[in-house]
Amino acid sequence: MKKLVAAALAGALVVSSFSFNVFAEDDKTITVAASATPHAEILEQAKPLLEEKGYELEVTVFNDYVQPNKVVESGDFDANYFQHIPYLESFNEEQGTHLVNAGGIHYEPFGIYPGTKSSLDDIAEGDAIAVPNDTTNEARALLLLQDNGIITLKDGVGLEATVNDIAENPYNVDIVELEAAQVARVANETAYVVLNGNYALEAGFSVGKDALAYEKSDSEAAKTYVNVIAVKEGNEENEAIQALVEVLKSDEIKNYINETYDGAVIPFEESADAAEETEAAEETEAEEAAE
Repeated sequence: MKKLVAAALAGALVVSSFSFNVFAEDDKTITVAASATPHAEILEQAKPLLEEKGYELEVTVFNDYVQPNKVVESGDFDANYFQHIPYLESFNEEQGTHLVNAGGIHYEPFGIYPGTKSSLDDIAEGDAIAVPNDTTNEARALLLLQDNGIITLKDGVGLEATVNDIAENPYNVDIVELEAAQVARVANETAYVVLNGNYALEAGFSVGKDALAYEKSDSEAAKTYVNVIAVKEGNEENEAIQALVEVLKSDEIKNYINETYDGAVIPFEESADAAEETEAAEETEAEEAAE
């Protein structure tokens, strides 16, 4: 009986450790849930660099935008790499999860790509344009369409825009809303498709060669939609996670990204202003805590 009780307690401890996602000090394995392209590919390049720091990186590819967050929340994985901050915040709010940004790694310019038409100059009355239907990405797609004179949105809607916020539609375009992974598949049925960077890559599109228009590096959307390493709250300062972020922001990984993705993936560089704001905020918090 004592053995059974001991085993049960041991099992409870294991479950508890996963539930709270607590890293053991001697744990040198980092488990990351990732999208296939480009996230998992970038992580593969990080493996030897992490080995030099004494860590083994295990990457598991997921084909959806829900499970990677759930497995980090549950503690089954240490981190994930597939999403931008607005999606992360929206997921936390809707699902009651406690995930935080441990470091911004890259952004993927949204682009308008050819469907049945190969130039935006050919847009005509009633043309169909396919866009992602999730909250954050649809707004981003609509803003890009607005930037290129196809529609006009209501003032102030910004990154919360939906099709209901279209104020002017001079070409009476039909906005076809689809799950993000499905948009590229209707390129033969719609005049244009507006794609996330990773799905553009998977569909064989190149931002530099194929995009009819795309977000510029200094656009508000590019800064807002940086893809991050996400962890459960409380683990962002863990040494293993910091090592992972440091490697992913290294010159070696930046060079790999720039040489591999032809502008579809761009390393994220935190601006000096943002860094100063972060430092100032941390100093203020420290002063308040000392009072």
